[in-house]
Amino acid sequence: MIKFTIPGDCVAQGRPRAVRMGKGIRLYDPKTSRDYKTYVARIAQEYAPKEPIETTLFVNLVIYRQIPKSTSKKKREQMLSGEIRPTVKPDIDNLSKGILDSLNGIIYKDDSQIVELNATKYYSDSPRAEIEIIEKW
Repeated sequence: MIKFTIPGDCVAQGRPRAVRMGKGIRLYDPKTSRDYKTYVARIAQEYAPKEPIETTLFVNLVIYRQIPKSTSKKKREQMLSGEIRPTVKPDIDNLSKGILDSLNGIIYKDDSQIVELNATKYYSDSPRAEIEIIEKW
C-alpha cells in the first residue's frame, strides 16, 4: 500500500487546448493543469516504488476543498463536520483525473490499471488530497 498527501487546493483537469501545426492539430494541457500535474508528480516521487506497479489497483482519493471566506460560522461548522459537502465545481471526476494522470509512470505504469476508484470531496481549513493506492491481486 502507498499512502501520501498532496498539500494545497486541487486543480481540476482542464479541457485540452489545440494548436494548428501545418496540416495537423496538436492537443496540449492548459498551463494550470500541467503545472499541478508536475507538482503532484514531484510529491509522488518521494513515495514511488523502485519500478512502477504493473498489477491491478484500488485507489482511494479524498479531496479536501478550501472553505469559502464568506461562509457564516454556523455553516462553517457544518462544513467542517461533513454535514455540508462541496457540490460546486470543479467536478470530482475532473479533480481525480488530474491527480491520477500525474501518477502515470511514477507510482504505476498506467492509470488504466485502476480497477476500483473511490473519490470523495469534503471541506477543510487545510485543503489537500489524500491518496491511498492498494495493489489488487
